Amino acid sequence: MIPHIKRWSTRTPDLGSNPAEPIMAYKLLSVLSTIALAQAAVIVPGASWTDTEGNVIQAHGGGFLKACFLLVSTMVILLVSCYTSTDLETWTRQNDALTPISGTMISTSDVVERPKVIFNSKNSEYVMWFHSDTSNYGAAMVGVATAKTPCGPYTYKSSWKPLGSDSRDEGLFLDDDGTAYLLYASDNNQDFKISMLDANYYNVTEQVSVLTGATLEAPGVVKRDDIYYLIASHTSGWDPNPNKVFTASSLAGPWSAQVDIAPEDTNTYYSQNAYDMLLGTNGIYMGDRWDVSALGSSTYIWFPLSWTSGLPVIVEADVWSVDLAAGTYTIATGTTYEAESGTLGGSSELLTDSSYSGGEAVGYLGNGGTLTLNNILGIGEAQWISLYYANGDSTWRNTTLSVNGGANVVIQQPSSGGGHVIQQIMLEILIRSLYIQQRKDLGKLNLSVTIVSGYIGYLCCACGSQVLVECVRLFGLLSFFHPRHDGVVYRPDHLTALGFGVDMKAP
Repeated sequence: MIPHIKRWSTRTPDLGSNPAEPIMAYKLLSVLSTIALAQAAVIVPGASWTDTEGNVIQAHGGGFLKACFLLVSTMVILLVSCYTSTDLETWTRQNDALTPISGTMISTSDVVERPKVIFNSKNSEYVMWFHSDTSNYGAAMVGVATAKTPCGPYTYKSSWKPLGSDSRDEGLFLDDDGTAYLLYASDNNQDFKISMLDANYYNVTEQVSVLTGATLEAPGVVKRDDIYYLIASHTSGWDPNPNKVFTASSLAGPWSAQVDIAPEDTNTYYSQNAYDMLLGTNGIYMGDRWDVSALGSSTYIWFPLSWTSGLPVIVEADVWSVDLAAGTYTIATGTTYEAESGTLGGSSELLTDSSYSGGEAVGYLGNGGTLTLNNILGIGEAQWISLYYANGDSTWRNTTLSVNGGANVVIQQPSSGGGHVIQQIMLEILIRSLYIQQRKDLGKLNLSVTIVSGYIGYLCCACGSQVLVECVRLFGLLSFFHPRHDGVVYRPDHLTALGFGVDMKAP
C-alpha cells in the first residue's frame, strides 16, 4: 500500500519496503510538495494526529457535541477522554470524561466503547451513552452516564440490555423536535435496531425500527432536507468492509436498499464509520482505520461527504480543511511525481496496468528492490506528502522512506483492497533546510539563492535562468553544482570566501 505522508523534502527520497516482504504492486502517484505547512491546521486522513500538547489523540469510536469531541480507545479501556476544538482541526485535551469504577460494568476489566453525548435541554444535562461490555463481549449492554458540562466528569448510572435485547456497536441521534434515538447492533449483531429514548434520555421506551438480518454496526444518522441517512458498516471483525448508506423519510422506515458511500473495492478507504455530521449542504464522514496489531496506533479517516449524486458519497482528499462558519471545505492541491519517472534499483520492476496512473507503476519493492526520485521541489519547510500504492495482501505491509541517505522512516500500509486498487497514505517529515544569503555583487556569480533541502532553487543573474543546483558531497563537504557554468562546484567555504553567508537556519 502507499503511505499518506504529511511532509516532504526537496532532497532525494529513496523508497523501499520490508526486505522480508516485497510489495507486489507499489504505485507512487503524487507528492504534495507545496501545501500544508507544519503549523497549518488541516485534516489529513490516515496520519497520526496530535493534540495541542503534542500527544497522540486517542479518539476511536468517538462522538461529537458542538466543540466537544468525546473519544475512547477500543477494547478494554481505562477512561473516556475528552477533546475540544473550534475548527475540527486543532484539538485540546481536557479532563477525563469518565473513569473506571471498581465493582461495576465500567471497571478496568470491562469494555467501554463508542461513547456518544447529547444535551438534554429539559434537564440542562449532558447524557452519555456507550457500548458497555465484558472483556469477552458477552454482556452486550448499553451504559449511561450524566454530567452538567460537556466534558464532565460524568456520573455513571448503570448498564443494561435495552428492551431486554443485545446492544453492541451503538450511536445516538437527536432529532429536530428534541426526541432522541438509540441506534444499535442487536441480536448477536444480526439485526439492527432503532429505539426511542425517554424524555430524560436515560432509557429506551420503544423500538421504532428494525432492519432484520442487516448485520450492521458502527452506525451514524444525519438528517438532510427531511430525509434520514443511516451510514453503517457490516460486521467483519477489525477488518474493514464497504460502508453503506440507507435512506428513509422517517426513522420508523421503511429503509431503502443499501448503497456504497465509497468505491466498494477500497473498503471505505480501509476504515469503519464512527460518526457523521452535516457541513452546510455537504457533510463529514469520520471513521477509524483499525490496526488490530496495535490498536493504540490506529488512525482516523475523515473525508468530506458530497450529495451531488443525490446520496452521500465520500470525496477522497489527501489534505483538506473546513470553514465551519461558511459550511464549506477546501481540498489542498500539490505537485505530482510519477513513480515510473524515478530510478529503479535491485529487484524492483516496472508494472503496467490500466488501473495505474499513466498505466504504469513500480512494484517488487523490498528484498533489495528500491525506487529513487530526484529533483523533487520543496518549500524549505515541513510539508505533506501523499504516497499512492496498491497492496493486495490481507495484512499490513510496510515501506521505508529515506531522504538524502538519512534514517529510514517506516510507513505502515494496510491492504488497499487488491493489487490493482489504489489508495494513499500520509506521513509527516520535517526537513532542516540550508539557506545561503547573498552578501555582495559578484557579477557573473551574482545569484539570488535559496537552498531547499538538497537543491538550490535560484535565479542566475548571469544567464537569467531559474535552475536547480544539485547538492553533492565533495571530499566530505556539502557542495553545490551549477550545471550551466563550466561545471564549477562551490563548497560552503568557497561561497563564504566569495561573499556568501551560509546559514543552517530557516530565514
